[in-house]
Amino acid sequence: MKRAGLLVVVILGLSLGACAGNGACAGNDEQQTEIQSITEAYEKAQLYVVQGNYSRATQIFEAIQARYPFSDLSRQIQLELMHAYYKGGNPEQAVDAADTFIRENPIHPRVDYALYIKGLAYFESDPGILERWFKKDTTKRPPKDIERSYGSFRQLVERFPSSEYAPDAEQRMIYIKNRLAAYENHVADYYLRRGAYVAALNRAKAALEQYNGAEGNPRSLEIMAEAYEQLGMTELAADTRRVLAMNFPNES
Repeated sequence: MKRAGLLVVVILGLSLGACAGNGACAGNDEQQTEIQSITEAYEKAQLYVVQGNYSRATQIFEAIQARYPFSDLSRQIQLELMHAYYKGGNPEQAVDAADTFIRENPIHPRVDYALYIKGLAYFESDPGILERWFKKDTTKRPPKDIERSYGSFRQLVERFPSSEYAPDAEQRMIYIKNRLAAYENHVADYYLRRGAYVAALNRAKAALEQYNGAEGNPRSLEIMAEAYEQLGMTELAADTRRVLAMNFPNES
């Protein structure tokens, strides 16, 4: 991250504010030592991030932020912290830091980054690495935080379409849409197999409407058609199967 220069400028500005009207600064040596100390701490924290020691990096960033809580430096440290929290496996802290930054700096040019980190923090919570490794069917798990991830990525893409993070956010949204649609179909199928045909129909319709374009759309239509048939609504069942055949010929 090429931010050390900016940090020095900010800290110099804070120190120069203490100078007397004639241009002389009281305790100039002490201030220069402070500037050097804070700059070194910041660079050291960045080095810890590069080395993957996120716990130590967050400790230093938090200490700097506590020293200058209401400055431009504090905003930069908030960005550094949310990244370190996320990479360090602390998604809740990453989300809190991102929310705080967005709330306190609603028009800041780096809000796109805060939304991105927030989306990533929620995204990485679903599913766990062990579930992926053992190929467990995660579509049967309640979405939980994955919906919040989708919301954060959607805000990013809609508010900042030219952001450097937008392309990756869009790709993750495709995965999330498929994930959410699959879960809705799982619940609808559960109702269908237990004779709760109205509930199955409503759930499948909601999946189709909310996640249009998802891989699970053909299955949603199949569930709807079967539910209509079980309810004696043969015409609607036939119409649904025609829609299925027209839009997904390989699935019908």
